Amino acid sequence: MKNRLNAYLNKLLELNGSDLHLKEGSLVHMRVKGELHALKEERLTHDDMTQVVQEILTTNEFARLKEERELDSSYTLDNRRYRINVFHHMHGLGVAMRVIPEDILSLEDLHLPKSVEKLSELEHGLILVTGTTGSGKSTTLAALLDRINKTKRKHIVSIEDPVEYLHKEHSCLISQRSVGTNTQTFSSALKASLREDVDVIFIGELRDLETVEIALHAANTGHLVVATLHTLDAKETIGRIIGMYPEGEQGRIRTALSFVLEAVVSQRLVKTKEDERIPAVEILLKTTRIAELIAENRDSEILESIESGKDIYGTQTFDQSLLQLYNRDIISKQIALRHATNPSDLSLKMQGIDKTTNTETKNIPSRPTKGVFDLK
Repeated sequence: MKNRLNAYLNKLLELNGSDLHLKEGSLVHMRVKGELHALKEERLTHDDMTQVVQEILTTNEFARLKEERELDSSYTLDNRRYRINVFHHMHGLGVAMRVIPEDILSLEDLHLPKSVEKLSELEHGLILVTGTTGSGKSTTLAALLDRINKTKRKHIVSIEDPVEYLHKEHSCLISQRSVGTNTQTFSSALKASLREDVDVIFIGELRDLETVEIALHAANTGHLVVATLHTLDAKETIGRIIGMYPEGEQGRIRTALSFVLEAVVSQRLVKTKEDERIPAVEILLKTTRIAELIAENRDSEILESIESGKDIYGTQTFDQSLLQLYNRDIISKQIALRHATNPSDLSLKMQGIDKTTNTETKNIPSRPTKGVFDLK
């Protein structure tokens, strides 16, 4: 089975795919350009999956899997690294393997707005990068940390489950810790980092209230905290954090969040006319107005404030990002409306576009670099 696994992974790389899915009782599936494709082979048996799991997990991890029934880890083959999740389902074992790119692309290579690049200049506060699984959060965060690594002299501590991108030290000292291997939990590693003369803390995911509480404290005491959440947009992100707390504490946490939240960058990968993928990005940046809306529980007004701040602050909504991509002839109208927050409003705005006078994107290439976000 080892040779078959290697063959599957090599095929995944050959197709520039992002994920390999192995599931007992099913065909092998690969995700390529955002879509799942099945290989026309025999269905995987219990023996097949047992051999795969024994190949990709250490002895200790295999024992943990038996106890916990699911496990996150990483796997290396021919110097290529993969993030893996092993789990039990109704009919046996399953494995999802995601390619971790060898190189860390720059924020410019990822065609992210200039306002995202400026986040690397922050000295303290909380930056959240959000989106669904496979929306490019890890790729964007790696690029942001790499920019800090090359432009500042800081101590960066990353806490991930598992560690994905491996950062080489440039101007910064970098300590990367993997939950389950180098530390027991996100919260325990986060507490320890505050005693390690740290400047920048990267948290792979804000999973629970304790981790959120410590992250807010760190951001409020002079550290730059960068983290991810599985939320769709800025408004939902704020609601998710507030909702983690009991009702009686939500006023306090709103006040705290209004002080420390510097930015929310939310991503959706959309298909281009060249059948590649590029991010549509919503960007919330801290302003006096945004801070007031968060503190006063006026989340319903946040989207309007983001939209109105585009020219002054560099904020933008998903629909503004999609409109820009459509105006540059990168995505079709159908794709833009499919991913829009307000499809009817976006459709009306499209009817009034003069593509020859759009000056917002003069200095951005009309076409993205091929395959940039088919990574991850």
